Amino acid sequence: MINREWHLLSRPVGWPKPEDFALVETETRAPAEGQVLVRNKYLSVDPYMRGRMSAAKSYVAPFELGKVMQGGAVGEIVESNAEGFAAGDHVLHFGGWREYATIDAKGAVKVDPDLAPLSTYLGVLGMTGLTAYAGLLRTASFKEGDSVFVSGAAGAVGSQVGQIAKLKGASRVIGSAGSDEKVKLLVEEYGFDAAFNYKNGPVSQQLREAAPDGVDVYFDNVGGDHLEAAIGSLNERGRIAICGMISVYNSTEPVPGPKNLGRLIQTRGRIEGFLVGDHYDLQPQFVQEVGAWVASGELKYRETVVEGIENNLEAFLGQLRGDNTGKMIVKL
Repeated sequence: MINREWHLLSRPVGWPKPEDFALVETETRAPAEGQVLVRNKYLSVDPYMRGRMSAAKSYVAPFELGKVMQGGAVGEIVESNAEGFAAGDHVLHFGGWREYATIDAKGAVKVDPDLAPLSTYLGVLGMTGLTAYAGLLRTASFKEGDSVFVSGAAGAVGSQVGQIAKLKGASRVIGSAGSDEKVKLLVEEYGFDAAFNYKNGPVSQQLREAAPDGVDVYFDNVGGDHLEAAIGSLNERGRIAICGMISVYNSTEPVPGPKNLGRLIQTRGRIEGFLVGDHYDLQPQFVQEVGAWVASGELKYRETVVEGIENNLEAFLGQLRGDNTGKMIVKL
């Protein structure tokens, strides 16, 4: 069978360009012992992938030039050479950016399409959902009565952070987003107490108006002026969880840090970065609690679906631009 897959040809400088990538035709490889061949049905594109396109040292190895990239995917096994896996099983794995993937079975997790739509295992019930859950409840040490500010709040992670905070008893949840339509979604569908369009004026001013009594927790997906604004509005003993900084991912020069870090002395505030990979021990608890909220309709989610492997790159660029509402998914 012919397989189409995306290769990284050169390391992007600034915003990735189409000529940095190529959609390549290859032949599928039969699974060796302990492996399975999967026909992918849904692929994930995520902001962290931009970092892997660089050669800079990071928490995960960079994508190799001239080779297929990786990412989260859900698909159906078409051939198995591994005990415990059979043709027809659906699995979550990390062989994305391609139509077919021959992978080690130990790196695949069975999922049930009858319990939830397959795409949700890449989003609300997948890595992005666990990121929101662990970052808010563990890293930011959220407690009932906290006031919470979330940047990138209409995205896959941010929208869940805000809703989980409300379900856990937050006194006030504020979100920022990049369009008036997304702001309306946050308040009317996701139940945020307030939201603002960061393009409509200085973030610090809009945050003070939305949270006149300050914030106890800031969940950062954006960095830059959002982080500085959050420090300026942070209450005593406030906590900031750094999940991502999408505003600086394509910068070609070092980006200055917040000018008001000294305020953390006054507030005794805490900033802590985190990686979801450090919190997989929460997975069973997360699936049980969040799965029940999704099933009951208490926690809502959106997906932006782009069809076709040929559009995988455009989907990735689109979520860097903020084109998506909720999780950006590629359907094959």
